[in-house]
Amino acid sequence: MTSSSPRGPFGAPGRVSVVALVMAAGLTGPALAQQTPPAPPAGQPAPAVAQDPGQERVQITRIEVRGANQRIEDATVLSYLPIRPGDVVDEVVLNVAVQTLSRTGLFADVQMGVQNGVLVVEVVENPIVNQVIFEGNGSVGDDKLREEVTIRPRGIYTPARVQEDVGKIVELYRLSGRISANVTPKIVRLEQNRVDVVFEIDEGPETGLQSITFLGNEAFSDNDLREVMVTKQSVWWRIFTQNDNYDPNRLDYDREQLRDFYTNRGFYDFRVVSAVAELTPGGEAFAITLTVDEGDKYNFGEVSVVTENDRLNTDLLTAILPFRSGDLYESDKIESATDALTYAAGSAGYAFVEIEPRFAVNPDTDTVDVVFNVREGERVYVERINVVGNTRTIDPVIRRELTLTEGDAFNRQLLERSRNNLRALGFFKDVTVEEVRGSEPDRTVVNVKVEEQPTGELSVGAGFSSYDSFVVNLGISESNFRGRGQNVVARVEWGSLRQNVDFRFTEPKFLGRDLRAGFDLFHQRYDLSEFSSYDYRSTGVGLRLSYPLNGYTAISGRYFLREDEIIVPNGFCGSTTGGSSALCDQVGSFVNSSIGYTLLVDRRNDPIRPTRGWSGSLRQDLAGVGGDVNYLKTEAEVSAYHGITPEWVVTTRLETGYVTGWAGDPVRINDRFFKGGNSFRGFETAGMGPRDLLTTDALGGNFYLVGTVEVTVPNGLPEEYGIRTSAFVDVGTLGLLDERYTTDSATGLPSTRINDDLDFRGAAGISIHWRSPMGPIRFDLAQPFSEQPFDKTENFRFSTSTQF
Repeated sequence: MTSSSPRGPFGAPGRVSVVALVMAAGLTGPALAQQTPPAPPAGQPAPAVAQDPGQERVQITRIEVRGANQRIEDATVLSYLPIRPGDVVDEVVLNVAVQTLSRTGLFADVQMGVQNGVLVVEVVENPIVNQVIFEGNGSVGDDKLREEVTIRPRGIYTPARVQEDVGKIVELYRLSGRISANVTPKIVRLEQNRVDVVFEIDEGPETGLQSITFLGNEAFSDNDLREVMVTKQSVWWRIFTQNDNYDPNRLDYDREQLRDFYTNRGFYDFRVVSAVAELTPGGEAFAITLTVDEGDKYNFGEVSVVTENDRLNTDLLTAILPFRSGDLYESDKIESATDALTYAAGSAGYAFVEIEPRFAVNPDTDTVDVVFNVREGERVYVERINVVGNTRTIDPVIRRELTLTEGDAFNRQLLERSRNNLRALGFFKDVTVEEVRGSEPDRTVVNVKVEEQPTGELSVGAGFSSYDSFVVNLGISESNFRGRGQNVVARVEWGSLRQNVDFRFTEPKFLGRDLRAGFDLFHQRYDLSEFSSYDYRSTGVGLRLSYPLNGYTAISGRYFLREDEIIVPNGFCGSTTGGSSALCDQVGSFVNSSIGYTLLVDRRNDPIRPTRGWSGSLRQDLAGVGGDVNYLKTEAEVSAYHGITPEWVVTTRLETGYVTGWAGDPVRINDRFFKGGNSFRGFETAGMGPRDLLTTDALGGNFYLVGTVEVTVPNGLPEEYGIRTSAFVDVGTLGLLDERYTTDSATGLPSTRINDDLDFRGAAGISIHWRSPMGPIRFDLAQPFSEQPFDKTENFRFSTSTQF
């Protein structure tokens, strides 16, 4: 008799006796007939492998199945059995047969025995799962747990599968910050060989991250490096994130993020020496310590391109590289160079090229020599692209981000770029792109596997500033609407000075091309009586279209149709003490129909906290495509950044704007420029520029020019306080109202009531930026050094906003 020896379905040991089946069946003979091998002929040696005298071999004449009478037919058992009538078996063959039936997962116990040539197979069926129950779970919902476990109602119960699911549940809790979670499976037996599977869960306390500390960093502060990491320290306002708990997988990703951060800033040989996570004495949180070796800052040394193909001009290929010898080393530029060379070779007709950059480090000169080897690779074509794992996002949204299509020449660089494109969407938790051999040697199949994540967001915000007073907002956004990659935002904002309601929809791939199109619906109301004696209301719709010209330049177009209304107090206009014509001429409703465009260039090294590079924009809007208002408005801005050290960064900014009416129309007050407050520190909102000296109303201007120099300076405070300090100087001017408003209609002379000189203004001071527990707060301490008597100045301003 041979039997399997797993534990039974309810925890009891399975039957393992060799003779139990024979005795139970009333069989009296030996389990296997004895056969003695024949002796070798005289004068010949014995066989190299002698037959074990205790091993019996029997020919099977018939197979009898017992126990499979509830769900599984005898024929099913026989189909899995690797023995057929007429086969000769021994104990080894029977053991293999037992293991084969056991591995099907259908049986809790399998036993076999042979009597008089009859193979008796007795099985005990595994139970069927009636329901799966979770008890004790509070922080993780039942639906999330059901997604993790493999055992399902109406499925087959096996102890191994239950234990596997226990491990998955524990891992899920570990990733959510509960490392002491414990799961105990229990089985409730029911009639008809059914069971209820109950997972009793002890979640344990949530284990957060008390601190993230760096050792060995000199070029960048701890706060700078924490900003790079996905893992965050536990603070009370991070109530809707799971990134503030210890996850070894996430920490490995953060190590790569840190390496990318440093190598993109010249530190070629940067490495994370160690990353140690230790439980605090109370066991309630982890403390992570990362030891880094920054190394020296490197520049690019000799840069060259080598190719085996004489038809590719190496000088031309070298010229298109995005860096030159002497430039600061940036690892991202290596990838950009590889893409540029691949594109250039493809444009020359060489689709099957492999670009291999090789590096030579010169520690004495702190330079890195780079040689790009360009060679033709094996010609392989994409036979098929399979997309799996997307349960919500439709296939076209994923396929349009792929730089390879079926039938294209296979290119590994383009394959990696496709993966990065998918990750950049923000729709997926993980993206895997791999290739497997196709139906022919020159064919390959690309498998794209994605794991989706939530893309909707409900935000409630509150803010307070010296300008807005108290403001609350409620917003709902979905970045993957209907699984089509569309972006939808609905927002309501209510404050003492402004109320806004707007709805925005954006299609990122309009007409299947790299065009970003969308529309806006909005209603706005501004109470400007504190600065100028009117209320402004605007209701309208807008259409948008944008197109990237290259990796750092984009152009966008727009059309807006809105109804603007200017409201003044009763009796304000029409009297000698009332408002000037520069305001009163605009009272009422007007339809504004305008088209415009924006050209944006961004060459900064970091979009959040740049230390070098520049950015610029040019914006123009033409009103008068129908409607009641005619003007041409132009604005331009350029900013440059220069990091002396990581703590000392100089920022210079120059911006200007001009608006002029056409077809005899003046510029309305709501279309003019206003400066002050956050746009020109040291002056109140609308505190500078043309003014009605009788009513003290700000009138705005048709032209402005503002320059800023700001230096971020160290403040001596610990980095964990999250406080940055900068010194600034703002200078500029605002003015040039339409002549009809600055001329006395009775005398034809310049009006003494309106001051519209392009007077120079200037202010200097200190700005303090604080990443507080309530959100970012900014304090401005400013002192004007050039002003006009009628200007409204301020020495202190603060603002804050947060979302929770």
